[in-house]
Amino acid sequence: MYVGRFVVVSPEVGAYRVSSRSFPNRKAVDRDGTVTVGPTEDAPETDNPYISYNAVQVTDRGAVVGNGSHVDPIAEKLELGYPARDALAEPLLALDFEKDDYDTPRVAGIVGVDPEDPSTNADGPGAVIGTVRRDALLVEEVTEPTLVATYEKDSPESFALDARDAESAARQVYDLEFEHAVCSAGVAVEGEAFGVAVHNG
Repeated sequence: MYVGRFVVVSPEVGAYRVSSRSFPNRKAVDRDGTVTVGPTEDAPETDNPYISYNAVQVTDRGAVVGNGSHVDPIAEKLELGYPARDALAEPLLALDFEKDDYDTPRVAGIVGVDPEDPSTNADGPGAVIGTVRRDALLVEEVTEPTLVATYEKDSPESFALDARDAESAARQVYDLEFEHAVCSAGVAVEGEAFGVAVHNG
């Protein structure tokens, strides 16, 4: 099954994977806790605006994962003190689905949400996940690993992810049988900070 790009989010661990038929020549690079997805050195030139973006942004109030340019404003709003649900929903609504040939949804989540945040009922770290499609904006709290993808699985659904650290999360989602894996990233709560890892095929 081809589900495109997807995120898996839980209160303490999250992951993101690029799956692509059109632009497979990409890699994930960890830049001190910010994971950037971009073309490899041998990738053909393209003016597609959806090829390069930050896929993971770590803040003091949670780690944001997602499939495009909406990751940065979500992280900015989180740092400004917005509740996690609002920080996720507002950029998704403002940027809307990608204006490509497939009306590709935007997907995102926040891992390790502060327990004081009103968006979650968690006693410890919390999590929220969201997507904006042509027909819907969905944002919800999650208490167990939850996946949302750009195609086929474009509504949040429970998903078996048993990784406990960032490296395992990145590797586990990369190895899933969904077609056309390109690269992945993982993030996990580590005490008062976050661990971040990438995996490239």
